[in-house]
Amino acid sequence: MYLFVKKNNKTFNMKIFNLKKKIIKIYNKKKIKKKNRKIILKGMSYLNKGIISTIKKTRKKYKVNKWVKKIIILFFKIKKNFFLNKFNFVIHDKFKNKYSDKNKKYFKKKNIRITNLSFARYGSYISNNVIMMPCFVNVGARIGSNTLIDSWSTVGSCAIIGKNVHLSGGVGIGGVLEPINKKPVIIENNCFIGARSEIVEGVIIKKNSVIAMGVYIGSSTKIYDRINHKFYNSYIPKNSVVVSGCLNYGFYSLYSVIIVKKRDIGTKKKIKKNKNLIDNS
Repeated sequence: MYLFVKKNNKTFNMKIFNLKKKIIKIYNKKKIKKKNRKIILKGMSYLNKGIISTIKKTRKKYKVNKWVKKIIILFFKIKKNFFLNKFNFVIHDKFKNKYSDKNKKYFKKKNIRITNLSFARYGSYISNNVIMMPCFVNVGARIGSNTLIDSWSTVGSCAIIGKNVHLSGGVGIGGVLEPINKKPVIIENNCFIGARSEIVEGVIIKKNSVIAMGVYIGSSTKIYDRINHKFYNSYIPKNSVVVSGCLNYGFYSLYSVIIVKKRDIGTKKKIKKNKNLIDNS
């Protein structure tokens, strides 16, 4: 239910279940005892390795694993800020870069390509075959395999990015840690998000969708499907091609996004990744 690895291991599943009970118990207390620090740190380690996630998917919809978010909040409480000033790179924070203790062998094994100035906070999960140009990935976020995060893109806390996703330059993906029950942005598999676009406030982009450059989508943004003449609330249906637009209300117009068509061969050619860029070897 909560795992992304070792799903058939009953013993391991029981460990996760016990961890959940302990975290909830610790969270409900006013003070955190020293003996509980190890439990919180273990939970963060699982989150960092992708063993647990802040989001679980049922057949019909996504739900928040509130207890996993509680691990992050507890981590904030027990960790003191540390200071690092090295090679003109300054940090004064509770979270280190998740790659600060990794060597070349690790990156070759995971087939991850990461450039200077990229920062993935400890507690985020980056899958195999990911390319990270100068970008920022916040705690609790989850990045699927074969995904490209282009220059100056940001992925918010607990946001979910699927497999084979392209986040173009300067894209902003919203996340949310609190309120605990709120869902972050979720970008499903095989999506393309155009440069300088912003997806925030728990909006879901369904698989195989293409978002054009400079599109802003929040929970209150009107999403109009010109093909089927209908509106969608806080999500983009699968295989959609989306552009910025406006809707006329008589004396005034309001910003909206328009689903102009379904993804086709022409769209696929425009957004196809260069194989030479994908090869991280």
